Amino acid sequence: MTDRYAVIGHPVAHSKSPWIHAAFARQCGEDIDYGRIEAPPDGFVAAVRAFRASGGRGLNVTLPFKGEAFAYATRVSARAKRAQAVNTLVFGEEVVGDTTDGVGLVRDLDQNLAFPLRGRVILLVGAGGAAQGVAEALLEAGPATLTIANRTASKASELAKRFDCEGRAFGELAGRRFDLIVNATSAGLRGEAPALPSGVLERAGLAYDMVYGRATPFLVAARTSGVRASDGLGMLVEQAAESFYLWRAVRPRTAPVLEALRASA
Repeated sequence: MTDRYAVIGHPVAHSKSPWIHAAFARQCGEDIDYGRIEAPPDGFVAAVRAFRASGGRGLNVTLPFKGEAFAYATRVSARAKRAQAVNTLVFGEEVVGDTTDGVGLVRDLDQNLAFPLRGRVILLVGAGGAAQGVAEALLEAGPATLTIANRTASKASELAKRFDCEGRAFGELAGRRFDLIVNATSAGLRGEAPALPSGVLERAGLAYDMVYGRATPFLVAARTSGVRASDGLGMLVEQAAESFYLWRAVRPRTAPVLEALRASA
């Protein structure tokens, strides 16, 4: 019997997750069907209940529902509890919530981009849900320092306190150099870039935007300055592989799937 999975979000029509999980299933010989659920902003719980009632086995959760997924789960992983967000639901006797975003980001940096994080000086830009979902994984990778920066200083400080690292407003970064700058804001979706002080991005070793599928102003500015830059497509594939493993106890190979996605872009 084919097991059913899906990605739920608003909007979700653009999601590449069905293609990715279909590729994983073919590679691993798993019999699954993976679709999309476009839920209205106030309809997350109703949509999840309907999917479970129809036999659904698990969900990937994207914006804006990761906080609601955290509240919906009856048991959450340690990493999801610290992130206060869930992007993967596993349905069984109980509803297990986990977050795979952080491990997806670190694996993309380490394995696909050959950029190990141990000893690095890292700047995480943003203090919203995306930053919350990856901060712990970045710290566990062993950097020299992790600084969380946000337009609003209080939000940066609040998140930094939770993860025992440094929090700063954008203006306080002037004159500093970072090996890695990760843009975890949604500014690129609005055609904007985070307002980092002049020279900060230009001196980075690697600029990484968690948004994928578009040349965001952040990435354009980095590349124009001669800085190595990457979007978040590899993170998308790697976090999907971790979700697939949680559901099927099989770990797919990500390199050929990422290569095919890049080739089709």
